[in-house]
Amino acid sequence: MGNSKTETINNFRKELLKIMPGYKWTIHKPNAAQWIEATGTMSSGFARVSTLHVLRKQTLTDISYEVKSSGYGLRAPWIASREDGTLSRALRSLQTHYETMNGIFRSAAEKMQDGRNV
Repeated sequence: MGNSKTETINNFRKELLKIMPGYKWTIHKPNAAQWIEATGTMSSGFARVSTLHVLRKQTLTDISYEVKSSGYGLRAPWIASREDGTLSRALRSLQTHYETMNGIFRSAAEKMQDGRNV
């Protein structure tokens, strides 16, 4: 691995730790020069409560990030994913998606509860 690749990986790790310091990050050894992957986990005791997967893709002209997350448990399925030109925007977009879905599901649950209380 060349010095520039090592520098890219180190910068990627710094970026992940700066934006999402609550996760324990593992950078996966790249198989291609165009992308780097990382997995971040958050645990409570022995239970994994959240997993983030970040794919950083680089071309000659730009860099993009794809992020996806799963919930509780080691083998939990991926819930959703988002892609953007910066890691921060990709993560924010994913979080906004979850907040929107939370509002939709909370509203549906409240209407069902209201229907029982009539």
